[in-house]
Amino acid sequence: MSDDPTRVQEFFAARAAGWDSRFPDDGPAYAAAVAALGLRPGGRVLDAGCGTGRALPPLRAAVGPSGVVLGADLTAAMLEAAVAAGRDRAGQLLHTDVGRLPLRPGVLDAVFGAGLISHLPRPAENLRELARTVRPGGRLALFHPIGRRALAARHGRRLTPEDLRAEPNLRPLLAGSGWRLTSYVDEDTRFLALAVREE
Repeated sequence: MSDDPTRVQEFFAARAAGWDSRFPDDGPAYAAAVAALGLRPGGRVLDAGCGTGRALPPLRAAVGPSGVVLGADLTAAMLEAAVAAGRDRAGQLLHTDVGRLPLRPGVLDAVFGAGLISHLPRPAENLRELARTVRPGGRLALFHPIGRRALAARHGRRLTPEDLRAEPNLRPLLAGSGWRLTSYVDEDTRFLALAVREE
C-alpha cells in the first residue's frame, strides 16, 4: 500500500462505501485495543486516520460523556461513511492530515491509530506531530486487527526486514519521535504497539 497521500486518498475513497462490510468481525479487536490504552472518564483522545470510525464508539465508551473524542482522516469519503454509520455521534470528525493537526500542543491524553503507520508519508515527522498534541505521559496505540504476517499473506506479500512495524524498526522510530515503546504484540489475530509520550 502506498504512503503517497494522493494515492492513499484514492485507494480509500474507492473502497469507503463497502469498507465495513469487508471486515464485519473486527469490533471486538478494536474494543480490546482501545481498552489497552487505559483511558479514563473525561479523557481526550484522537483516532488518527479514523477511516469509517470503527474505534470511535469504544473510545467514547472509555472516556464517557465528559470526555473528548476526535476522529481525523485525510479521505472525505471515509468520513462520510462514518457519518452514514452514525459514528459521528461518538466523536467529532475532522477532515485533515494527521501530519498537520489543527490542535494545540499537549491537549490530548492519547492517540489511537488503526492501520495508520504504513500510510504515513513521513513516519518520523508524522509521529512527532502526534506526540506534539499529546501531554507528557500520554499514550499512543498503533493497532491492526490482524498481525503483520497475516496482513502480508492477505495482500500476497512476504514480510521484509524493512517493515516499519517490525519491533527493531518501530522502537527507534518511536524513540526518535518523542515516544517510548512500552508493549509490542504481533500475533495473527492482532498487532498492537503501545507507547508513552516522553516527558
